[in-house]
Amino acid sequence: MHVTGRGVPVHHPAQHRAHNRLGLRGYTATTTRILRQLAGDHRSVAMILLVPVLVIGLMYFMFANVPTRPGAPPPFNTACLILLGLFPLFVMFLITSITMQRERASGTLERILATPLRRFDLLAGYGTAFSLAAAAQATLACVVSFWLLGFQTQGSPVWVFVIAVINAVLGVGLGLLASAFARTEFQAVQFMPVFIVPQLLLAGIIVPRAQMPAWLEWISNVMPASYALEALQQVDAHPELTAVAVRDIVVVLAFALASLGLAAATLRRRTP
Repeated sequence: MHVTGRGVPVHHPAQHRAHNRLGLRGYTATTTRILRQLAGDHRSVAMILLVPVLVIGLMYFMFANVPTRPGAPPPFNTACLILLGLFPLFVMFLITSITMQRERASGTLERILATPLRRFDLLAGYGTAFSLAAAAQATLACVVSFWLLGFQTQGSPVWVFVIAVINAVLGVGLGLLASAFARTEFQAVQFMPVFIVPQLLLAGIIVPRAQMPAWLEWISNVMPASYALEALQQVDAHPELTAVAVRDIVVVLAFALASLGLAAATLRRRTP
C-alpha cells in the first residue's frame, strides 16, 4: 500500500510491518519444518549425533596403549581436539548440502521461492535448524570426550563447545552455498573435495602451517578451518581465552555469515 504525491511513492508503515511479520513467520515455519524433517530422518540423526561420538571413541581405544612422550600431551588429546573442531564442519556440510539439494529436487524449494518469502529468511531458517542440530552434536561429543573419555584442555570445556558449534555453523553455511551450485545430491557430495578437503589438508593437522611453503601458507591463511583449529589449540594451551582465540572465532563466524549471504544471493528460483 502506498500514497502517491507528485509522482513520488510514499510507503505506508503498515506495509513494512506486514513484510516483517511475513519474514518472521516464514523464518519460523522453515526452521520448524526442517527440524521435524531431521527428527524423522533416523539416518541423518545417527550421522549427526552418533557418528562423531563413535569416531572419537574409536580414536580413544586406538591410542589407549600408545606411550606418551615426556612433556607432550597424550596422543588421544591431540586427536580428540582435532575431531571436536573439524568433524562438525565436515558432517554439517554433508548433511546440509544433501538436504538442501533434496528440497530442490522434490520441488519443495521452488514452491517456497514462489511465495513472497525472502531468500535470506528462507536460508536463515535452514541455517538455524541445522545449527541447532550442530549444537546437539557438539554437546554430546563434548560430554563424551570430557566426562567419559578423560579428554582435558587447559582452557574451559565451554569454549571447546562454543568453537565446535561455530565450526558446525560454518559447515552449514558452506553446505548451503555448495547446494546452490549443485544439480543433484551426488553433485552436492562432489563439492566436498572443493570446499572441505583443501581446508583439512592446509589447516595444520598434517604439517604445521609455519612449515609449509610460503604460497601454501598464504592459501591456508585465507581458509576458515585454519582459524577454527587455531582457536581450539589456543583453548587447549591457555587457561584463559586469548586474543588470538577471540580473533579466530570472529573470523570463522564472519566466514559462516558470508557463506550464508552468498548462498542467498546465488539461490535459484527455478530448478533447471
